[in-house]
Amino acid sequence: MVRARAPHVGRHVLQSGYGPSWSQLLRESIENLRLQGRRAILSMLGIAVGCMAVVALLNIGHNAQLEAMRVFQGMGTDLLVASVKNRIEGRSAAVPAVAHLDVGSLRAALPDIAAAAVLIPTGAEARLRGRSLSVTVLGSNTELRNVLDLRLARGRFLSEFDAGATHAVLGANVAAEWERAGVAVSLGDQMRLGGYLFEVVGILWPNGQNPLLPVSPDDAVLLPVEGMRRVMPLPQISSILARNADSGTLGHTSPQLQAWLTERLPGFEIDVQIPQQLLDGMAQQSRLFSWFLTGLGGISLLVGGIGVMNVMVMSVAERRREIGVRMALGARPRDIARLFLLEAILLSAAGSLVGAACGFAAARLFVHLSGWSLFSASVAALPLGVGSAIAIGLFFGLSPALAAARLAPVEALRDV
Repeated sequence: MVRARAPHVGRHVLQSGYGPSWSQLLRESIENLRLQGRRAILSMLGIAVGCMAVVALLNIGHNAQLEAMRVFQGMGTDLLVASVKNRIEGRSAAVPAVAHLDVGSLRAALPDIAAAAVLIPTGAEARLRGRSLSVTVLGSNTELRNVLDLRLARGRFLSEFDAGATHAVLGANVAAEWERAGVAVSLGDQMRLGGYLFEVVGILWPNGQNPLLPVSPDDAVLLPVEGMRRVMPLPQISSILARNADSGTLGHTSPQLQAWLTERLPGFEIDVQIPQQLLDGMAQQSRLFSWFLTGLGGISLLVGGIGVMNVMVMSVAERRREIGVRMALGARPRDIARLFLLEAILLSAAGSLVGAACGFAAARLFVHLSGWSLFSASVAALPLGVGSAIAIGLFFGLSPALAAARLAPVEALRDV
């Protein structure tokens, strides 16, 4: 019984090992692509450009999202910004202007609020040592420093004792503009604003831009609220900033702050914004933008895939006699399909690797030239770019491979 089974086992081993091995197919595919020369290189470059577009755009979108989040994170996730607007547009005289707010009563009514400050902005012309400069004057109270975490480069900040004095604090950009104009600002300098001389008692460090604020402290001259009547006839509060002691209770404090301000400021519309809500919306918008950029890169990748298909179709047409000889010598249709499909995959894989390297380099260069903080590689860029490139090559190479496998040996050998 053992001798009867031996031939059967031998036939099974012979059938399982029939046809070229994968290593042989790989060597033949590489040799065929080498013989195609410039045409294969151009097709590979098409895939490389598409993959580079996907990888670069994904990384650019990812870094744009991070940069936007860094900018908005600087606002502080525990900050509340209340905008004060007249309910009757174009009739500001219908409601008396309000230039003072009892911050102590606000903190007593809302214990979660650790500090609060009002903002009264206006434009004015400042003159220092014979040089004029158009500046934004920002009236506020002493708690503005705690609300926005302002730091001083020189001097001191405004205090409660400056209410009746003509003292001013310069923002970092204002001081820098004076420097560019040839005026070195020093503490104690007398600056003319609105017909009054204000003494410079402090200069701020750069605090960064805050998109929620109507005026950045870096670009303003800070005055006490009481001193705003010296530079404008009817000072009017435009915004109220409040820093919450616990960022987890912002959603609870926001409607309370709006109700309290609506009661204290009748005739005005109060709109309270929470930066965390803006951060969430910004993150979602950035994700949509990233996928939009990825779609544009995918279009470039499809163009490269069509180039692969063109190369494979031309290769099948030129090698019809070779296909016929292979089939006549015993090659199966699946062996022919594997050979041409492997060529398409190799072409796409080589192009995807070149494109991925160029895509990362292009994204890093773009981030550097844009002046963004740091480059951060997107986790999805490499697998999505390389994977989609190989998938595109497989898809567009499948049809020519199947067409080659369906060729009849007699018809293929008949071609001259």
